[in-house]
Amino acid sequence: MISQSVVKKDHVEKMSGQASYIADYRYPDMLYAKLVRSEKAHARIVSIERPKLPDGYGIVDADDVPKNGIKVIKAEQPVFAKGETRFIGEAILMIVGPEKEQVERLAKQVKVTYEDLPAVLSLEESITSCVKYEFEHGEVTEQFAKAATVYEEVFHTGYQEQAYIEPQGAIGLYEKDKVTMIGSLQCPYYVKSAIEYALEEAPDNVQVIQSTTGGAFGGKEDYPSLLGCLVAVAAKKFKKPVRIIFDRREDIAVTTKRHPAKFVYKVALNENNEILAMDIDARLDGGAYEGLSSVVLQRSLLALTGVYKIPAIRVIGQVMETNTVPNGAFRGFGAPQSFFAIELLMTHLAKNAGMAALDYKKKYMVRQGDKTLTKGEFRYPILLPEMIEEAEKLSHYSEKEAFYRNQKGRYKKGIGMSIFLHGCGFTGSAEKDHIKSVLKMVRYEDGTVEILASNTDMGQGLKTTFAKIAAEVLEIPLEQIRIVNPDTDRVPNSGPTVASRSIMVVGKLIERAAKKLKKDYKKGVYQEVVEHYVHTEMIPWDINTFSGDAYPTYSWGINVVETEVDTLTGQSKLLGVWGIFDVGTAIDETIMKGQMEGGMLQGLGYGSCEKMENVGGVIKQASMTDYIIPTAKDTIPFVTKLIDNPYEGGPFGAKGAGELTIIGAAPAYAEAIECAMGQRVSSIPVTPEKILDLI
Repeated sequence: MISQSVVKKDHVEKMSGQASYIADYRYPDMLYAKLVRSEKAHARIVSIERPKLPDGYGIVDADDVPKNGIKVIKAEQPVFAKGETRFIGEAILMIVGPEKEQVERLAKQVKVTYEDLPAVLSLEESITSCVKYEFEHGEVTEQFAKAATVYEEVFHTGYQEQAYIEPQGAIGLYEKDKVTMIGSLQCPYYVKSAIEYALEEAPDNVQVIQSTTGGAFGGKEDYPSLLGCLVAVAAKKFKKPVRIIFDRREDIAVTTKRHPAKFVYKVALNENNEILAMDIDARLDGGAYEGLSSVVLQRSLLALTGVYKIPAIRVIGQVMETNTVPNGAFRGFGAPQSFFAIELLMTHLAKNAGMAALDYKKKYMVRQGDKTLTKGEFRYPILLPEMIEEAEKLSHYSEKEAFYRNQKGRYKKGIGMSIFLHGCGFTGSAEKDHIKSVLKMVRYEDGTVEILASNTDMGQGLKTTFAKIAAEVLEIPLEQIRIVNPDTDRVPNSGPTVASRSIMVVGKLIERAAKKLKKDYKKGVYQEVVEHYVHTEMIPWDINTFSGDAYPTYSWGINVVETEVDTLTGQSKLLGVWGIFDVGTAIDETIMKGQMEGGMLQGLGYGSCEKMENVGGVIKQASMTDYIIPTAKDTIPFVTKLIDNPYEGGPFGAKGAGELTIIGAAPAYAEAIECAMGQRVSSIPVTPEKILDLI
């Protein structure tokens, strides 16, 4: 019954307009803030000419920040640039005052004199890495030495903008020696830690509250730490509330995005075109600062061989430094880039062998008990054969793929299939060693139960799914479960809302807490239960050798995309989209359907139309007019199906779901274009212009 859909917990407040987003917050004497940003990709700041400020207006800069660094993994990015700027759009100072329009006028009057420094503006130019991992498993050199042929191919992926509905925004408050930040964010304790570091404040003096958040997709994982520091410093300096909210153009131009990537695959093949080994060079464009790039790279490297068992592999993975906007978290966290590359590579190897792509891929698909890329183990059932059979039944993929070869005429049809996985939770031992999640559950005297967790609902339905888990265990109506936006003064640190971990990891804590509360039930008495994360011991993870179990379990997916291409204009239209997913047990089928359809459409945008270029260090497509995302008019009804495959480590058998759904659509779309055009695709997005180039 857990999967049966219910009305979402936040449905009424959102549909009625009662929900308070950050722009809805008002405080007496509130000040507005506007950033003055670098106009140079890399330069020394020679001088800053500041306008005469009216009474009530002020400036905040690096001198106001006790420790001028944004704590993410490292604190290498400054809150405000001082002495040197490293990308166009980097914050130099901030004007603060009571009238928003006047603040913006004053910001335009600031004149910065620069001395240009050498700038690296693309991944291809960069020769310096801020993160590097190397590992080798199996006899790679020996296999290449005896290979009949060596196949080499290069794949490229571009930026992707999160395009959340609500832009970045935050408010800082200061009262009685305490700083409070309210913001549109994913990870309250990340922001709290960043403010404590930058202001050198004790934990009890910093509070972070999530306002209702209009979408995130990873874009509000790391960036709100910067915003939090900005408004916290300003609020403390002026002893008044300070608000900053970006407009859409500023948001697109300066916030983190999906990393552009370049993959060079060398494949050793025997005389039967069977894979002996792979040698892979993987590079991500990190932008001007490292931020979260190290963990994005880890996830990307772990996806380099996809769902396939490769006998021997050597990998060099690097995050390259460029003087461009820093890149960071985005749904899928490095895996969509890698899965595009490996799925297209396997398709091309199949063509070289004279085989159908699916037949070739099936030869290498992992099975339960096989070793992972990092010498871990696939411990749980892998239902890929059943999922492929279901995809074939719904889409008639193989039949259509054979029929669409060697077409003639203006309009050509194509179909593609992708097969993929996603590791559930944080990579390696991060849950055990760094996050150490804590959850609290309280039963009040009136029988109401409250879930106290730091995980955030940003539209994905987390309040509802968390509440359903508790209600199901406690056997009480959903209405008796209370869960509100997290406030770090009230909720323990149950970890961030990232890495497809919330349901599997924190949901399991809710399940355990509810069981204890039910067992010790006392009517009319206040009761409190605290649960701590317990790590499942497997093959120990070693980041230095990239070996061991990177994840406790995996979710799996199949996507099929069918298109029709107009060879005169290069335009393509969708004819069919199918998605088969194994997420264990769905906690709510309607919410999961939203994840599947939304994720696949976001992936289709990544593969087809979401073109973003950095020209001279400036994001060229910096508005929703120029950056094209698919809308309801660009799509068709999707066919989706869930395969039941419960996981013992998740609540009611649930696994990670949200990120899995974005991974497979782009490679499936690219394969469909290949099928239609009879030409190989090695980069995305495959825009109409690119299709005309193929012709």
